Amino acid sequence: MTRLAKSLGLAMVAAVALAAPLGAEEIGSVSTVFKAIGPNDKIVVEAFDDPKVAGVTCYLSRTKLGGIKGAMGIVEEPDDDAAISCRRVGPVQIAESFRDGETVFKTDTSLLFKTMQVVRFFDRKRNVLVYLVYSDKIIEGSPKNSVSAVSLDKNVAQ
Repeated sequence: MTRLAKSLGLAMVAAVALAAPLGAEEIGSVSTVFKAIGPNDKIVVEAFDDPKVAGVTCYLSRTKLGGIKGAMGIVEEPDDDAAISCRRVGPVQIAESFRDGETVFKTDTSLLFKTMQVVRFFDRKRNVLVYLVYSDKIIEGSPKNSVSAVSLDKNVAQ
């Protein structure tokens, strides 16, 4: 492999890493189904800060299946088991402009082809940020979703 190819490869990896939304911080979980082998099924509550809007944190609850497949990371999580609640946790400042429908958070929910993601919209008329969580697959997604809204001060706008 040439030096140029290696440099381009490293640059692409860095660009993807920088463009990807930050991961979530686990706040807590509750066990829902006992599994004799492997971890139990549970509901996990995670928090993540909006990377482009300082002062907004979203809390996401979702299922994590356990058992042997869950322990190995090859289980396919349910499509419809997620809820979101976003809140102001400090002074809100939009750090950089964004487009409606931009991904704020994304996580894989199966070994291949399935993700759960949170996207952001700006309701200019009401000066409100709207966050939507949904699951998708390459072949077939789920229409089930959850939404949360954060009202902004009059002086905060994109």
